[in-house]
Amino acid sequence: MAISQQRTLPAQFIEDAGKDYATQLKGLTSVPLDTGKFAPTVAAQDPLQAQAYQLGQQGVGAYQPYLTQAGAYSGPTGYSAFMSPYQQDIIDTSMADFDKRASQGILGIGQAAAQSGNLGGGREGVMRSEYQSQSDLNRAMLLAQLRQQGFGQAQQAAQTGFNQQMQMGQQLPAWQAGDISQLGQLGGIQQAQAQAQADAQREANRMTAMEPYERMGQYGSGITGLISGYPGQYQTSVMPNPTPLQTALGTAAVMGGIYGNIGNKGNTNLSSNAINQGMGMVGGWTGFGGGYGRNPDFFQ
Repeated sequence: MAISQQRTLPAQFIEDAGKDYATQLKGLTSVPLDTGKFAPTVAAQDPLQAQAYQLGQQGVGAYQPYLTQAGAYSGPTGYSAFMSPYQQDIIDTSMADFDKRASQGILGIGQAAAQSGNLGGGREGVMRSEYQSQSDLNRAMLLAQLRQQGFGQAQQAAQTGFNQQMQMGQQLPAWQAGDISQLGQLGGIQQAQAQAQADAQREANRMTAMEPYERMGQYGSGITGLISGYPGQYQTSVMPNPTPLQTALGTAAVMGGIYGNIGNKGNTNLSSNAINQGMGMVGGWTGFGGGYGRNPDFFQ
């Protein structure tokens, strides 16, 4: 009997679209992508950030001059830089005034001695000597006080200068840190903007490079949707039965093989089973051929 096969095939326009998709996809993927056009990049450091970095380097040890100056104010002679330039004038004026007053006191002793009748006497001499000694002592004390006052003021000024230098040295890093932070923030804003532009350009390059692939993906998805949603076509193929000529040729080949074995003189022990088997096959093929003779659809 004839053998028939049945296959389900897509519609012709879907099959054509699938072949076109495969052709385009092969051509597209055969060319490698230039990934360098959309590789990640990092924005360069902004000039303000570079300036902040330089200030940070320069600020290391920038307090040292203030420490050095503070050390100069703390030494044994540190006060000398704070001595008043008018100190000597003050001393000279004060001492001149003292001497004037002291001379007036001497004159007073002479007048008193004259009034008492002791002018030029020993008592006047003693009084003058005591007065002069006390005057000289007072003069020395006044001079020491003036100098001590100037020294104390210079010492206090030196201490103030020392504290100021130390405060400046301590405050300097904070001031520099403020400048560095401000410059760093401004530079960071600029760098972030540059990075955003670089990322946007990279994304644009990626979209341009991947657009054909995305378009092909949409194309393929559309074809897949058509295949799944469009009814298939059924195709049937029939394999016909053997013709009488093929049957006769097959029978002759079998019979020739059997009789060839019988005529083989070298094999005298051919069993009757083999002969019977061959004859049975002949009968089967004859019956098969006879069947074709009774099948009116065979030659159609």
